[in-house]
Amino acid sequence: MEKLDHGRETPWTKLAEDAGIEFTAVSDPFFTYLSVSPAALHALMGILKQRLGMNYLADITAVDHGSEFEVVYHLYAIPDNGRRLAIKTRIAREAAVLESAFPLYPTADWQEREIYDLMGISFSNHPNLARVLLPDDFKGHPLRKDYRKEGG
Repeated sequence: MEKLDHGRETPWTKLAEDAGIEFTAVSDPFFTYLSVSPAALHALMGILKQRLGMNYLADITAVDHGSEFEVVYHLYAIPDNGRRLAIKTRIAREAAVLESAFPLYPTADWQEREIYDLMGISFSNHPNLARVLLPDDFKGHPLRKDYRKEGG
């Protein structure tokens, strides 16, 4: 666990010690980024919501890095001055499944569906993981780097 602010303890380092969840933290002047394993992602988000008031999931995005995907969740504490952070996790292309954030953050509903539709990443325990932008019979996931359109 990396300590921020020149070695001083932060809410994130205290959280890691108390919860026993390992993650790394990086901060810049605009945002704090927490990187966590897929197995610890859901537990970390739950603790952030309960103990640090990170009560709003603004968006989820995914990046195709070739052999793996990175999924990034942007959380805010509303109305607590809009404190914000991003949680990142990486999953192997062949095992592109994460636990749904929907039970913790209902705003994850359509965002996870969009990522499933366009990137092919599945979210276990999602109440309705179905395509949201493309037709049901559409083949593939067009935002993946390995997607090839017909005739291309």
